[in-house]
Amino acid sequence: MTDPEETETETILRMRKTARSPEETGIVFELEKFFPYLVRVFYNDVTSALSAVYQRDYGMMPAEWRTMAILGTASGGLQATEIVSRSSMDKVVVSRAVKRMKERGYLIRETHSEDGRSFLLQLSSEGRAVYQDLAPKLLDVERRMLQGLSDAEIADFLTVAQRIRDNLAVEAGAEN
Repeated sequence: MTDPEETETETILRMRKTARSPEETGIVFELEKFFPYLVRVFYNDVTSALSAVYQRDYGMMPAEWRTMAILGTASGGLQATEIVSRSSMDKVVVSRAVKRMKERGYLIRETHSEDGRSFLLQLSSEGRAVYQDLAPKLLDVERRMLQGLSDAEIADFLTVAQRIRDNLAVEAGAEN
């Protein structure tokens, strides 16, 4: 039995939680209501808002900015593998970003003193200046993005996002 006050979205969500298969729900697949698709659209909107700043001001690509942000908050140099693990970017993407940043003079690559076969990456003085110019601008974009949301709403969103990630991690562990 359904609640007459229940919205279409609430009905679909309830049915998805209780049904075992699409056949049991009677729900027709609609991309525009498919959660993973909506997350992708959300991701694109957020990324576009941020990239509008670092692409406009410095012609940087998302991977370059993420690499710069990680190096900008590091107390010393980092190996590329550390950037990969902290950024959720693939090692090829990080490698290309590092190459472009080095060509532009934004980072320094030095031989690791403890392991002569690897390198430590850190922002050059020019890279540090770019980081210090961009970080406040991007924080302002974030502020505008979150405008009108309470701290509790933001905390709830982050909690839900983490629970979904935890569900996916459990599922991924079950597949291995």
